[in-house]
Order: sequence, then structure tokens, then C-alpha cells
Amino acid sequence: MTLPPLLIVTDRHGAARPLTETVRAAVAGGARFVWLRDRDLDRDARRDLARDLTALLEPVGGRLVVGGDADLAAETGAQGVHLPGSTGIDGIRAARTALGAAALIGFSAHSIAEIAAAAAAGADYATLSPIFPTASKPGYGPALGLDSLRAAAVHGVPVFALGGIDGGNARACREAGAAGVAVMGGVMRGSDPRDATGRFVAALT
Repeated sequence: MTLPPLLIVTDRHGAARPLTETVRAAVAGGARFVWLRDRDLDRDARRDLARDLTALLEPVGGRLVVGGDADLAAETGAQGVHLPGSTGIDGIRAARTALGAAALIGFSAHSIAEIAAAAAAGADYATLSPIFPTASKPGYGPALGLDSLRAAAVHGVPVFALGGIDGGNARACREAGAAGVAVMGGVMRGSDPRDATGRFVAALT
């Protein structure tokens, strides 16, 4: 399975405009893969948001994964689910059973051992973080660096570098073996999400 090299991670708290509008601008800039995070929303609001984002992505062949809720992914027509590391291997297998073979199952990893476990459990992709120092991931220890991406690549599951990704290091992540990069603040908090997305897409392709 070939995935777009840019995974946009939502964060409505950092956005200067409504989240749907930020994602609409990102899609206009070339985004084709979005992870609906925002897990502090109540379920009804999150369901409506997932449906809105799915509708934005469908016309361009894009994909939406819903963070941590396979049932909500199924209910809203999203293409899959992105699971937190705390769910472990059993969570990946349960999501596969619930959503079927065609669904995208992603996993948040913070070590090479977790990448290996996710691959063995049948995840379609994983994020690995933090690759670089980042204000968004203060609780996950020191930055793992590009060497971690080289080590992760041998396990055969597409790995997206997450944490401290910007226009200056995105290409280096790919050159180190990452399938792509996952970006939150660089698009969500920018004054021009369309332009920011376009710059990432250009750096990655």
C-alpha cells in the first residue's frame, strides 16, 4: 500500500480558523492524508467533524484516519483509525477485526521495539516520535533523531516521522528511510495552511 508522504495531524486549539477550514486549505495545498486527533471533543462533535473532513478528502481521493476510535471511523466512513501506543498489539488486531482488511490501521510508536510490534500485528503504518525536539511531545523523552528512522525502516511497515518536523528537515526524514512525515503545528498554526502544505508536499516529492 502506497500512502501519501504527508500526514496532516489536526489540532483545532492551534488553528487560527475553524478546523474544517484549515483542513480545506491544506487539501487545496495538496494534503491527501489526515489524522483527526482532537480527542477532547465530545463524540457527537467529533463524529460531525469526521464526516466533514471525509467529505473534503473524498473528491481528491484522500484518506482520513480517526484517532483512537475504530467505531467512530466505521460510523463516519473514514478510511481507518490511528491508535495510541497504549492500545498495544491487541488494539491493532481488534481494530482490524472491527474495520476489515481494507481499512487503514495506524499506530503511534515511540521506540523501534514498538515499530517492530506494530508491524508484526499487521499495522498499515506507524508514526515514530519525537524525531526532533518539539513542544507538542514533551513527555516522550529525548528526540530519537534520524538514525531511529533508518532502524525503523527495516521492519517493513511504513513509518512517518513525527515531532519537530519543518520544511528544513522533512526531506532528510525521507532520505533516512521514512515513508513520510506527520505534521501538526507546521500546518495547523500557520497563517497560510495551503501554502505551508504545498511547501511540505514539494519537499517530500
